[in-house]
Amino acid sequence: MTIAEVSKKYDISADTLRYYERIGLIPPVPRSKSGIRDYDENACSWVELMKCMRSAGVQIEALIEYVALFQQGPDTAPARKAILIEQRDQLVQRMADMQRSLDRLNQKIANYETQLLPREQEMMSW
Repeated sequence: MTIAEVSKKYDISADTLRYYERIGLIPPVPRSKSGIRDYDENACSWVELMKCMRSAGVQIEALIEYVALFQQGPDTAPARKAILIEQRDQLVQRMADMQRSLDRLNQKIANYETQLLPREQEMMSW
């Protein structure tokens, strides 16, 4: 697939795809004889994984380290797993923080509906 096709398929700009490759967020993409990026199934899998991880807020540095370790071979599996576990734990914490914020917002909204709006309506009827 061309970079334009991958960009459209995964809703990521071509510039972002080039950046991801340049910084090591995805392994080097195979090239055609003329030097044009030719995304194969493996390259697309990396793009999809990184899009998922980035949308979850996983740190770029951790992902770069993960890719570098992956390229070093199967002996790095424990280190890669440790990175994923650490990032998962951070994501769980962020989700808990967000849930607390959502609960607080819902509480404030309910407060408007049960207390403040009726009082305002009562005041306006004077």
